[in-house]
Amino acid sequence: MATKGVGMANKGPSFGLSRQVQDKIDSKYDAELEQILVEWISRQCGSGVGKPEAGKTGFQTWLKDGCVLSELINSLFTGDKPVKKIASSPAAFKQMEQISQFLNAAEKYGVTKTDMFQTVDLWEGKDLAAVQRTLSALGSLAITKEEGTYKGEANWFFKKAQENKRDFSDDQMKAGKNVIGLQMGSNQGASQEGMSYGRPRQIM
Repeated sequence: MATKGVGMANKGPSFGLSRQVQDKIDSKYDAELEQILVEWISRQCGSGVGKPEAGKTGFQTWLKDGCVLSELINSLFTGDKPVKKIASSPAAFKQMEQISQFLNAAEKYGVTKTDMFQTVDLWEGKDLAAVQRTLSALGSLAITKEEGTYKGEANWFFKKAQENKRDFSDDQMKAGKNVIGLQMGSNQGASQEGMSYGRPRQIM
């Protein structure tokens, strides 16, 4: 018989170096950013997702089954929604699967791999700052895309830099090849005449 509340990866407290590492990771968690993310997600998804208890544990518990995250990513897509089935489940593997669906959809939306958290970062609470980073990157993309799906304040996230592509004609490209950059300089008439390198070696 399964005991209620026991997860797949139940681990005891960490000590020594692993405790120091975990403390360092935990110190990167931003309580102010948590408030912005909670407010944004609530506006984006509607009252159905509720709001978590304040603090890191409440934030993790709110997002842990992947359903709120899936609602969030679906709300940013017009037309076909990337996460087809959103269902809360007490089973750990189902919750992790739901988180994975969110991560895949977020990558499809444009969040870079370097901004992505790993499933265990959220599910086991290993690195909730990484979860915040992913959600911030998602918010920034939503503002930048200007598709009309973003429902937060304009100053909550940074607008991402847009690609500034330039097209040069063949003539301009050829003209550019003939210019010698100043950093290359010129060596015309250069010699080592008159240069001395210390005293000559004495040979006895």
